[in-house]
Amino acid sequence: MRKLNIAIVLLAGVTIFSGCSKLKKMIDLAKQQDLTVTPNPLELHGNEVKFEMSAVLPQKMLATGYVYTLRTFYQYGNEKANLEDLAFKAEDFPNSSTTTSRLSKEYSFQYQDGMESGDLKIQGVASDPRSGKNLETPDQPTVAVGLIMTSRLAQNIYETAYASHGYNENEELIATKIEFYFDKGRSELKSSETRSDRGKQFTAFIAEKNVTKTVTITGTHSPEGAERINSKLSNDRAARIEAFYRTNMKKYDYKGMADGINFVLKPVVEDWGLFTAAMRDYEGVEAGAKVEIGRIINGAGTFEDKEKSLQKMSVYPKLLKDIYPGLRAAKTEILTVLEKKPNSEIAVLAKQIAGGTISADSLSEAELLFAGTLTPSLSEKEAIYKAATKKNPSYTAHNNLGAVYLEMAKAASSDGDRNNYIDQALSQLDIAANKMKGAEVLANQASAYLMQGNNDKAYATLSEAEGASPSREVTSKVKAMKGGLEILQGEYDTALATMSGANESADLLFNRGLAMVLKKEYDNAKSAFNDALVKDSSYALAHYGNAIANARQRNQDQMISNLKNAVNADPSLKEKAIVDLEFNNFANAVKAAL
Repeated sequence: MRKLNIAIVLLAGVTIFSGCSKLKKMIDLAKQQDLTVTPNPLELHGNEVKFEMSAVLPQKMLATGYVYTLRTFYQYGNEKANLEDLAFKAEDFPNSSTTTSRLSKEYSFQYQDGMESGDLKIQGVASDPRSGKNLETPDQPTVAVGLIMTSRLAQNIYETAYASHGYNENEELIATKIEFYFDKGRSELKSSETRSDRGKQFTAFIAEKNVTKTVTITGTHSPEGAERINSKLSNDRAARIEAFYRTNMKKYDYKGMADGINFVLKPVVEDWGLFTAAMRDYEGVEAGAKVEIGRIINGAGTFEDKEKSLQKMSVYPKLLKDIYPGLRAAKTEILTVLEKKPNSEIAVLAKQIAGGTISADSLSEAELLFAGTLTPSLSEKEAIYKAATKKNPSYTAHNNLGAVYLEMAKAASSDGDRNNYIDQALSQLDIAANKMKGAEVLANQASAYLMQGNNDKAYATLSEAEGASPSREVTSKVKAMKGGLEILQGEYDTALATMSGANESADLLFNRGLAMVLKKEYDNAKSAFNDALVKDSSYALAHYGNAIANARQRNQDQMISNLKNAVNADPSLKEKAIVDLEFNNFANAVKAAL
């Protein structure tokens, strides 16, 4: 019995030794493993790093019953992000003694600050699941470097949207309409007409010497035979009103002003339009009679034939009494220029209102809001819009004051001032939003959130603005801001579609080129970068984007040329270019050139 126990112990020792030997052999052969990572260097898209790792083990490395595991992790500084293992099980590779063993796996991990200067590493582990023993490779080799941060070059575009002030600074015309009526078959303007309220209104209007552009006089006649015989009747009636108008201009001493008035005479002859319009609201005949009248005037025959057919109807006397007199007229429409303050006067009055030296009633609300557009000074705009909020705390006034604070935030020279202006902007915009969640205020709120670095809230608010019936101008601004955020989200096709509806600023054109680089459309990208340079020849990042596109196409000379242009425009890009993994294949050339 004792001899048997000794034999068992000896056998166990041989087994353990054999197992350790196999683990060691696996670790030794691991030196010949072939690892490929795509892409390499790693790239950041959105907030995620994705890559594929393919591992090939040499033949005879996998022993029956054993497992070889690649522990994968991303090391950056003192931090480490552990990823999923890639495990080779011997039973999955029955021919491993004569062939290589291959596995591929797709990985992803979320980006954290500081990861741009890290490395993807692996640790090989040979293990025996039966005994629980394992053996690690002595080193942790780097299989990929990272990260390429090109996607983070997307430029935030901070737009401001002013609500319409409602004031029309262009020339506006006011239409004044007066009608005079004539006796059957006659064109003399009766004294009863000139002394009527309409006549007195007409004379008073002329006496006021309004700045008049056009006087259009439409002469008409009723359709009965005696009227039609005089084909000049409609024109004579119109001409009579013109003569009356000119007589009064002389009376009120128009002098040279009369020459600037264009008289347009429009005689209407043998036309049933006015008759039809009058009949539409006439209740003096039954519906059946109206249908028959309509059948006659819309049917075949001459104007005179239709009139004779109407005369045969029993309701004709009513037409003569109620409808025809209103057709014997001269209808006058006078277009006069609306009197407005000169822009210079509005600007001066607005400054005085803002300074508290005159009453806010010196300008209308629309004029005061319009005055904010007449000065390039942000401080003057602020004072004017503040005054507007006091005169009438409207949506427009608060939104536009908020927009001014956003402009001030963009121009601020310190973080403290910038943050203060953003806070003031949001306060005004919140007031405006409580009155109405219009597209302008939503776009401005999104711009403020973007300035604060709250990209998710900015994007959600921009989407809300798109659903608030924005004007074409506001739509363009929303799309410009949204497109840049979509690049940062890794949604390059969506970003390009979004930006197609935005005005092409230098920043937007750069973002378009960047999205194309990230989609590997390098020639299109270079075209967009060049378009950005047409907008702004000193745009350093456009040169830098061109350098990246050329580096990816292995165009070293063009890459170096564009990098030099970029550094000349912005010297701080030199240090970035030297460490940028986009130029990893040309590191020595980049250092030598810069």
